[in-house]
Amino acid sequence: MRISVELTLSPLQDDFETPVIAFIKKLRDSGLTVLENPLSTQVIGGYNEVMELLNSEIKESFENLDHVVLTMKMVKSDRSEYEPHF
Repeated sequence: MRISVELTLSPLQDDFETPVIAFIKKLRDSGLTVLENPLSTQVIGGYNEVMELLNSEIKESFENLDHVVLTMKMVKSDRSEYEPHF
């Protein structure tokens, strides 16, 4: 089963860019499909592979940051080819 997950990591600190960049780079290094835009990052792949990656990287971010918000949306399909028609 393939899933698409949209993530927004928001460290609540002055230097928020450094941990966000590190988080995205680890997602990119996973070999899964990673799409980025200014507001979020999407990870697309098999359910088990995506969830293993997110489990490890979210846990690491939460351990390394004092205050952080992570917003996540999941859909059961591969949305990597989606293009709006409006």
